[in-house]
Amino acid sequence: MRLSNKESLALTNRYLELIAGKPLADREVHDLIQETVESYERYVNRGFLTYRKSVTESGQFAALEWSGSGSVLQDALGRRYIDCLGGYGIFSAGVNHPRIVKAVTDQLQRMALNSQELLEPWRAGLAKVLAGVTPGDLSCSFFINNGTDAIEGAIKLARLHTKRRVFLSTLGGFHGKSLGSLSLMGKATFREPFASGLQDVRFVPFGDAAALEAEFAKADAIGNPFAGFVVEPVQGEAGAVVPPAGYLRKARDLCTRYGTLLIADEVQTGLGRTGAMWGVDHSDVVPDILCLGKSLGGGVMPLSAFVSTPAIWECLVPNPVIHSTTFGGNPLACAAGIAAISVTLEEDLPAQAARKGEMLLRELSRLQRRYPDVLTEARGKGLLIGLEFPSDSIGYRFAAGLFKRGVLVAGTYSKARTVRIEPALGIADELLNEVLGRIEDTLREIAATLRVKEPTEVETA
Repeated sequence: MRLSNKESLALTNRYLELIAGKPLADREVHDLIQETVESYERYVNRGFLTYRKSVTESGQFAALEWSGSGSVLQDALGRRYIDCLGGYGIFSAGVNHPRIVKAVTDQLQRMALNSQELLEPWRAGLAKVLAGVTPGDLSCSFFINNGTDAIEGAIKLARLHTKRRVFLSTLGGFHGKSLGSLSLMGKATFREPFASGLQDVRFVPFGDAAALEAEFAKADAIGNPFAGFVVEPVQGEAGAVVPPAGYLRKARDLCTRYGTLLIADEVQTGLGRTGAMWGVDHSDVVPDILCLGKSLGGGVMPLSAFVSTPAIWECLVPNPVIHSTTFGGNPLACAAGIAAISVTLEEDLPAQAARKGEMLLRELSRLQRRYPDVLTEARGKGLLIGLEFPSDSIGYRFAAGLFKRGVLVAGTYSKARTVRIEPALGIADELLNEVLGRIEDTLREIAATLRVKEPTEVETA
């Protein structure tokens, strides 16, 4: 029911007081929690109330996200959680990194958004910075708001440059949920309800170089070659799936041979997540288009980009607004991006991810051997790690068990049986050791309920 202007004004003012930090008594916090749950049910999507552990596993009062710093989040009741989810990859630099927050608030004091007519110095500055840290001759950038937008832009750029229409993607690949990007997704659950997207898309098993070569040859033989091959260096939503050595190099060679653009989806793997600045760096491969997002905004602002070479970018020059956006490349987001890259380099987050990821995978593999009937596999690269369980229900029980122990993780979009471990790259070693202890407690608890025999201390590695 529509409210009067006076009632709506009173509601907004009340929320603004809370945003400003108005102190709340326990009863007021409980009332806010109840109000939030009811508003989700009536005004957002009541499906979230059974989907999220913050409601289903929180006891009497749901967990409202309230504050955070580094690798620790706190809800409205003061309950603390070690963040090993990382906002699905946005918090590579941690929650509220002070240097990134300062860059945004400094710019906010000057001007929040742009007029769209004058030149924007931080858009130009971020593009120059990216040109200096991306592989090869990738040096021209278009900034948008999320990874899906970056993929959409890459699709349009590839079509415009190659004058071809067909794209190749991988089974299990995840590239966004708009109609264009969704067409590239190798997962029926998300594709089928919206089947009228791009029709000219072919799929190939991820990591299978022979199948990839056969698909290129077939497309060439029938005279319908690909505009672009879209691939993640490590499949994120499929569960941190790492391709065999040489796979991306083979993809690069095939794309070059057949005049197809190699489009690397680094929305989740970029900026150090896999233990290198870019996921393609592990294979010493330079793509034709690099898609970025998530952590590019430093966990403070929404920001994504697609980056390509001057030669490919030339097709955008005659009409520079043939692809445009209102909020993409705004000064707040670009200030965050510049600061995020600065933090990534200064704190050497890629090297931290490599070291900590190696330690985590070693310890998680040890736990897998101790509890093989509960945890079937631990895999990944850097701090993009997937834990595979025998069933969706056991995967959910594991994530729920960690939530009750104050650790945030979640299943992937593709399947609940694969739980991601994706913390800030600078997470303290002490916190990682705490997380490992809580993981073992959870595995032990699940093993007991499955009547799995408790393992004996026989391993030394």
